[in-house]
Parts: sequence; structure tokens; C-alpha cells
Amino acid sequence: MLIETVAYASRWRTVAPAAKALFALAGVMAAWSARGPAMLALLAAVLVLVALLGARVPPRAYLAVALPPLGFLLLSCLTMLVGPDAHGRWGWNGAMLAAVAHTALRSLAVLAALLGLVLTTPMPDLLALLRRLRTPELLLDLMALCYRMLFVLRQAWDEGVTAQGARLGYRGWRHAWRSTGLLAGQMAVQVWQRAAALQMAADARGYQGSLRFLPAEYPDARRHTVVAALAGAALIALAWGDRL
Repeated sequence: MLIETVAYASRWRTVAPAAKALFALAGVMAAWSARGPAMLALLAAVLVLVALLGARVPPRAYLAVALPPLGFLLLSCLTMLVGPDAHGRWGWNGAMLAAVAHTALRSLAVLAALLGLVLTTPMPDLLALLRRLRTPELLLDLMALCYRMLFVLRQAWDEGVTAQGARLGYRGWRHAWRSTGLLAGQMAVQVWQRAAALQMAADARGYQGSLRFLPAEYPDARRHTVVAALAGAALIALAWGDRL
């Protein structure tokens, strides 16, 4: 929910999705092309600043979205640094520190490029872009349904919490744990019922295996694409200059 809220409020909301995707792809290619840790750190910093200063993504929201993948990255780095030696004894493996740091910096740069795309492009725009790229319709429909079900799940949860709170279901931690367990047990039933209602609504509107949305128009799409291509080329040139 936070990602969609930030994307709709982004300064680049009216920028063509193809341009933003092109710049993100260039950022990923630059991250994979760069070799030195300093260049990888520079690429990550540039991509983060582009999202924060260029697209005006709130820093707190950016950090909130980035924390889960950063936590996964930290855990992965620790598992590479701590492990068994040739004798089966667990301990700190300092010989892997340089390789782990290089992998972490590259992952940060790739993550910054992808976050710049998803935090400035709402899901419907991404689906429209994927449809233009000839992505299979079945995959697009699954993405749209999962996207819709997130909101259905959130609405069902909020309504359940409100109803339980009105009945003093969260008075004390014991009642809170019991109410949370009961609500979690009922969520599957409620979501199943609402999903069936969505299917009935789609069938009533003549659903024939493909979900269609009203496409957005971007009058300056060509200019946006040219600017994104130039900026992406600059990132790739920096990365390749680091290899020479």
C-alpha cells in the first residue's frame, strides 16, 4: 500500500513509464558493468538521490520500502562471512570480506535502480507497459488480480480490527492476542468470499480472459524517453569507464 501511495504522489507520476523503465534498466546494467567498490557506491548514491531529489520521494517512505530488502541483504552477507571452515568449525571468514562488500554494493545499486522505478510508477502503468512489451496476458491478469487482492485483504483486516476494537477485543495484551488469532483465522474465509464476488462481477461485465484498463496518455513521452536514454547512457558510461 505504501509503495502505491508514494508512486501516485510522486513528482514523476506524469512521466512516461517507458522512460522510467529505461532509466532503471540502465541503472541495473551500470551496476552489473561496474567493477570497483567506489564506482558501485557512487552509482547507488546517484540512483538514490535521483529518486529523493528528482522524483521527490519522501525519505521516510523510501527507507520504509527499502528496509525489508536491506535486511535480507544484510542477512545474506552475514551468512557468507560466518560459516564452517575446512575442519567443520564455525567462525568468522575474513577472507570473504572483499567479495561480500563488492556483492553488497552491487546489490544496493540494483536495488536503488528498481526502487526508483516502483516508487514513481503505479501498478496500472507498469501493467500497461508490460502489455506493450508483449508480456503474456495470463501473467498480466495474475498480477492485476494479486494487486487487487492486496487491497481486499487490507480492507477485510481493517474492518475486522475495527469491529473487534468496538467490542473491547484489544483491552489488554491477552485479549489482543486472542482477537488477532481469531481475526487471522477468519481472514481466509472473508478473502475467499470477496474473491468469488470479484469473479462474479468480472463475469457479469463480459470477462473473456483478459483484463483491460483505460490507458493513460503521456504527451511528452518522446522527450521523457530521450532524457532517460541520455541519463542512462551517462550511468553506463561511468560504469564502463571504471572498467578501463
